[in-house]
Amino acid sequence: MFSNFVCDPPLGHATVVPYQQQTPTWEVQLWHEINESKHWEELRMTKVSSNLCPLSTNNAGLPAVYRHYFSAELSVGRKLLEPYHFTVKYRLQSTDDWVWVNDQFSKADGEIYFQPPNLPGKSPSQEETLGGDDLLNYIDNLQGSRLSIHAVNSETPDTKLWTIIGQASSEYETYTLGRPSNCNRWFSLVRIWTPWLAPRHGKTSFSTTEDAILCSFLRWDGLHLVLLAVSGIDDVTTVFKSDTKGNVVISGRNDNELGDGLCTVIAAVGRTFDSAIAAAMYHARKMIAGTAEEIEQARKEIKPEWLENWYDGLTYCTWNGLGQALTEQKIYNALDVLRKNAIKVTNLIIDDNWQSLDNHGESQFHRGWTEFEANNEGFPLGLKHTISQIRSKNPQIQHIAVWHAMIKFGYWGGISPDGKIAKKYKTKQVHKQDGVAGGTFTVVDADDASQMYDDFYKFLSSAGVDAVKTDAQFFLDLLDDRQDRKRFIKAYQDAWTVSSLRYFSVKAISCMSQTPQIIFHSQLPTNKPRVMVRNSDDFFPEVPTSHPWHIFTNAHNSLLTQHLNILPDWDMFQTSHPYSSFHAAGRCVSGGPIYITDEPGKHDINLIRQMTAPNPRGKTLILRPSTVGKSVHAYVAYDEERLLRVGTFTGVKATGTGILGIFNVSQRPLSELIPLRDFPGVEKDGLYILRAHSTGEVSDVMGLGDKLALVSLDVAVKGWEIVSAYPLQSFTLRGSRGIQDNVTRVAVLGLLGKMTGAAAVVSSDIYIESNGRLRIGTSLKGLGVLGIFISDLSTRSIEEEFMITILGKPVPFHTVKASDVGRVLEIDIEKAWHEMDLDSGWSNEVAVDIFLK
Repeated sequence: MFSNFVCDPPLGHATVVPYQQQTPTWEVQLWHEINESKHWEELRMTKVSSNLCPLSTNNAGLPAVYRHYFSAELSVGRKLLEPYHFTVKYRLQSTDDWVWVNDQFSKADGEIYFQPPNLPGKSPSQEETLGGDDLLNYIDNLQGSRLSIHAVNSETPDTKLWTIIGQASSEYETYTLGRPSNCNRWFSLVRIWTPWLAPRHGKTSFSTTEDAILCSFLRWDGLHLVLLAVSGIDDVTTVFKSDTKGNVVISGRNDNELGDGLCTVIAAVGRTFDSAIAAAMYHARKMIAGTAEEIEQARKEIKPEWLENWYDGLTYCTWNGLGQALTEQKIYNALDVLRKNAIKVTNLIIDDNWQSLDNHGESQFHRGWTEFEANNEGFPLGLKHTISQIRSKNPQIQHIAVWHAMIKFGYWGGISPDGKIAKKYKTKQVHKQDGVAGGTFTVVDADDASQMYDDFYKFLSSAGVDAVKTDAQFFLDLLDDRQDRKRFIKAYQDAWTVSSLRYFSVKAISCMSQTPQIIFHSQLPTNKPRVMVRNSDDFFPEVPTSHPWHIFTNAHNSLLTQHLNILPDWDMFQTSHPYSSFHAAGRCVSGGPIYITDEPGKHDINLIRQMTAPNPRGKTLILRPSTVGKSVHAYVAYDEERLLRVGTFTGVKATGTGILGIFNVSQRPLSELIPLRDFPGVEKDGLYILRAHSTGEVSDVMGLGDKLALVSLDVAVKGWEIVSAYPLQSFTLRGSRGIQDNVTRVAVLGLLGKMTGAAAVVSSDIYIESNGRLRIGTSLKGLGVLGIFISDLSTRSIEEEFMITILGKPVPFHTVKASDVGRVLEIDIEKAWHEMDLDSGWSNEVAVDIFLK
């Protein structure tokens, strides 16, 4: 018998083992005080074991990243009605020291608020006998002796509501309301300067150096106290101030020197910020209700017309692109360049400097308007000739608007005292407060405002103009004399509203009009169709720091303006600019119009295509979601180095798509987890997929109950992303032998390659036909590549199992393919449409049917 033995490492020799770092085992612990004793303690977090892999996007070009997800569940016995804090520590393996995330990344502790089962206080009927004393639960040191406080019924479920009234006997009155109790964070919208609102944020004590019209306080019990200052009642403008003790101070300006007025505030409490502000705004609308007879008559005179082009058409504005030395030739040239670049704008805004003015060579604030006709230097044959030439050479342009100012009627320097306008209408010398164009100037008197607007808009209409952009409306609020303010503010607003409705229907843009009196008198009531209203200060192409702030401001201003009878306008921008795509993404999720103001020849064609789609008639449409885009986290401040999340929704409940625009407004790269619950319209029992616009990546199927129902984002400086949450419908299909296959989940994604492509879907219907095949029917407002998510697409043959038709006709096979990212069927509707030489007839929509065996 023979045997041999060998081994490695070998016997009889020394073997050196090189040092190798052990594979990290990763230990993570939650360190918290979330217990009844509020003693800090640790809780081991366990690695999440799940088939669901969160969508991770925007990390192209980064080193290899390995993501580990940990979770922990806390057992909370009773409801804890005060703030609780937590942080996290971790180590790679048990022999390492713990690393505190706070120290490593300079982060403060997280905060947890537990909401109570019921809102503290009594029902409104009980409170009425107490004079609204229940507000003491929410405001410390409530100064009720000088104020009339009454609880009222709220139209918003699970909210409480009060009115707070103070007498305004003199021109200026102030009342200390009190200090919001148990407040840990606050948000307000302030008058950053007279024409514009902007957000302010803080923690604990309320403090503002600017007048505010909206304040909201996040309490330790997770409830939200909203205070709304209502203006326009009895000619009183009401705002909020603060004192050194953190009290909210009510300030009123009474413009009626002949009688007392009322400072009016509405207080609302709700479980969410959205419900609380909705309760306040609904009640404010009831308080200021009242339809002027002239406005009601003008509304009835509006002729039915197709307004898709005005609301949803791509618009070009001359302001930044062509500058202030405006001429008709510059406009012709700019439109020629757009046409040569296949940029088909639907609307044109002829901005400032087309008018006839005096004082040539002086600043715009010292020039007055002389007559209705355009200036002879830039428009030698008159405005009508210019408009006629534009329309004849650019038949795709449906609407043309011109700019003018409001109270200074037509221009920044008012009316020229020696011009034709001053000779025709009653005028008045008024004095404006110091600041922008302060001093004395001539205006058409309030008594003649209606006639003047009627004559002017009749002239514009005869020249072929069918829309206006009315600027500088805030000058009404800066008139020095209180009786001038009383006479002019409402008279000019109503005259403008009536004449614009009569001659232009809803095709009017209100600008520099975020003043309290205008907001509550003209923009809140629902007695007329909604018009576009500028939502923030201007786009400033030459100021780098202004661009992230512009998006942040608009997103937060929309928390208020979403409740007005307007369409918020986030202003024009340029497509060839360091922040061009940042602005484009903001406009797409805003729910409002999109204007470009490119210099001729400086265009980003690809970016424009991401914002728009051609319709079957060849017109260019923007893909505007159904709801106004707004910040989904009201209390996150601009300087907190958090991703701004702008939420919007398109479609209808249950089948519509929630959209999040995500923007890095900080000066360093940011990484965050975005949970499914942040997407508007997501329902508790629904199943969803998330899709990132920039990469086309699609998540696994998820629901709100899944621990990893989220998307992981890495966003660079100036970076952004748009992620959409698509609801899934589930079907069990029969196989060729009648055997039931696995569940197939389907979602209509809309047009791929578009920032808000889901908004191209007018309607969709998915069902199993009597023969057992699945039918996916969809109607689109624009042409492009239609995406359909099919969970088991990889197991199916497109050639053998699918049939796709447009208007009932089969599409060429080469226009259909599976997406490179998988599970998405791509149908090039635009290519098929042109190759098949289709015609939609009278319709503006495209009917597409997908049949799956």
